[in-house]
Amino acid sequence: MLHEEADEEMMEELNLVKTVDVLGVPYAIIEGNKAKDPALEKADGYCDHTVKVCVIDNLLKTPDSVADIEAYKKQVTRHELIHAFLFESGLGCESWGGNEEIVDWIAFQFPKMLHAFEEADAL
Repeated sequence: MLHEEADEEMMEELNLVKTVDVLGVPYAIIEGNKAKDPALEKADGYCDHTVKVCVIDNLLKTPDSVADIEAYKKQVTRHELIHAFLFESGLGCESWGGNEEIVDWIAFQFPKMLHAFEEADAL
């Protein structure tokens, strides 16, 4: 199994997208849906550091959804991975690392920051 700590039933019910290294800790990126994961009723994704998973809603196209669902899913994935990085750095929910506004800002701006770092040959 991918993660010994992860709930076996949860892993079976959700779709494993990939595993990524977060500061030496493997995190599973999982695509879920509201029908199988009630935690997605209130959010488009979440990071559960106790079992090292980031769960992203499959976000099917609806009349109320954003125009570019795939771009939005990527932003949600970045957001949840930033939570994972912050937690693994010791900046969990008890610190500013749990601040949704700054995490959202980093997730939204990161592609632009990466581009600027590449342009400046700063990586």
